Amino acid sequence: MRNLKEKLRREDVGPIIRRLFINTLFDSTFMLLGIVVGVAFAAEASLGVVLVTMVTSSLALGISTGVSVYEAESLERERKITKLESALFRDLKGTKIEKTARSIVILISLINFSTPLVSCAVAITPFILTALNILEVHIASWLSATLVLSTLFCAGIYLGKLGKRNPWIKGVRMVIFGLIAFTIGFLLNALI
Repeated sequence: MRNLKEKLRREDVGPIIRRLFINTLFDSTFMLLGIVVGVAFAAEASLGVVLVTMVTSSLALGISTGVSVYEAESLERERKITKLESALFRDLKGTKIEKTARSIVILISLINFSTPLVSCAVAITPFILTALNILEVHIASWLSATLVLSTLFCAGIYLGKLGKRNPWIKGVRMVIFGLIAFTIGFLLNALI
């Protein structure tokens, strides 16, 4: 655990993780909002279709972002090591530098892979309650949309605090973007 904290505090790791985490969080949250609006608010909403669509889409996005981040970060770390080897006139294969670079790439990739799954866990909760006969699909749809917008609000607050800006304004701004996406999706759904 201490080793993980050390890696997260590194100047070349923390900003990358934050940037990619926020990007993936927004992508997955907006995707889930689209699924809720497009599938769950349909006249004949099937709970099974909603659940499977949310899970498979989140898993696909997690794999996509995890693999793409792994490939891109591996390339960048390898290039840095190659430059360092050239400057040191030494092969760094098997050294602590190379092992640390590899573990950082894996860590960043795993965080990006899991982010859509965490977003899905939040958004899918009301539909799981529907599967347990606690909520109706229509109520679960509204509750899920509210949870997704709340996720955007919390991410906005985080960004505001991180950037030393007004976190509330940043949070509300993210919700406004979410409401725009929700409204467009809702109107498109009503037309079909």
